[in-house]
Amino acid sequence: MDPSANPYAPGAGTRPPLLAGRDDLVANATTALARAKRGRHGKSFVAVGLRGVGKTVVLNKVLELAEAERYQVAYIEAHDNASLASLLVPQLRAIMLRISRMEGAKEVGRKSLAILKNFANALKLEIGEIEFGLDFATEAGIADSGDLANDLPELLTVLGQAAADKKTAIAILIDEIQYLAESEIGALVMAIHRVNQRGLPIVLIAAGLPQILGKMGDSKSYAERLFDFPRVEALKKEDAISAISVPALDEGVEFTTDALNLICQVTRGYPYFLQEWAYVAWNLAASSPITADVVASAEVEAIRRLDESFFRVRLERMTPTERRYIQAMSRLGSGPHSSGDIAKSYGASVSTVAPLRSNLISKGMIWSPAYGMTDFTVPLFDEFVRREMP
Repeated sequence: MDPSANPYAPGAGTRPPLLAGRDDLVANATTALARAKRGRHGKSFVAVGLRGVGKTVVLNKVLELAEAERYQVAYIEAHDNASLASLLVPQLRAIMLRISRMEGAKEVGRKSLAILKNFANALKLEIGEIEFGLDFATEAGIADSGDLANDLPELLTVLGQAAADKKTAIAILIDEIQYLAESEIGALVMAIHRVNQRGLPIVLIAAGLPQILGKMGDSKSYAERLFDFPRVEALKKEDAISAISVPALDEGVEFTTDALNLICQVTRGYPYFLQEWAYVAWNLAASSPITADVVASAEVEAIRRLDESFFRVRLERMTPTERRYIQAMSRLGSGPHSSGDIAKSYGASVSTVAPLRSNLISKGMIWSPAYGMTDFTVPLFDEFVRREMP
């Protein structure tokens, strides 16, 4: 069939043709945005799930919703080479400049930008007057202590007051939030708590790997009351079938029931894998309907594409000893596995391999679903490791 008409979209964060099985998440985000804009408490949330389940896709949908409601949006992707402050400041500066251009907002905008400058200078960020584009006196004593836990709540309070004054609202969207340091997460939680207490129109919506649950709980005990933590998991079978069949029907193409069942079986309902398998099957099929034989013949190419685009990039981030650790994990089969079993498979004591485990958790490669247990953050990664490192 015509590859140019192929409706499927495998890729990191690429929006699928049908966002199936995520209606509750989208509805929660819509409600939070609407309430915050009205000056009511809109509960922030952090979508939690493994790689490839569509967390970034959901976050991008929230971005669309926020922009449609004329929110001021700060969208950042956390990573282990940048601080929260350095990621936030350029986004908040852009928001403050937009607010300052609103009718009657010149003084509000000037004050907000001055305080943002305080914040950046106190944390020794490389953002000076040229980057700010304005030359003005500072607002001494506000968000200028150099302590993120003190300054970020003050900064967001000022920004929230400016937004409320001009009848607008702010959405802070953070992808890969698990890469933030625990102290940064604590400061962020305190800041959202502060603006909620003041009834200011700011909402935080984020996405991250499962280890963020422990990091947020450790940073501030009230985080679990301040945020919702919806789980983003593999799709239920009916949703997985819709994700495959509906986009095809829009192009006048059908999958047989056996073909749909086989795709659900081999992908286990993980959205990224569904898109990849359906994409390859479409390109291999000579005509509609796409049969189970075509889906079966797509296996070699689909796995090759997944290995190259989804799995191997994560393996390449690991040191040789870290690779030995995940190889030891993969020998045990599908997880989770106890630390003792992994250490035995590795050939060393639990205490010896503990630093490797910690490093791999920090890199987002593995996580701990329960005390003393370890699993991969990437679905089916154990199968890839056995293929790659037999």
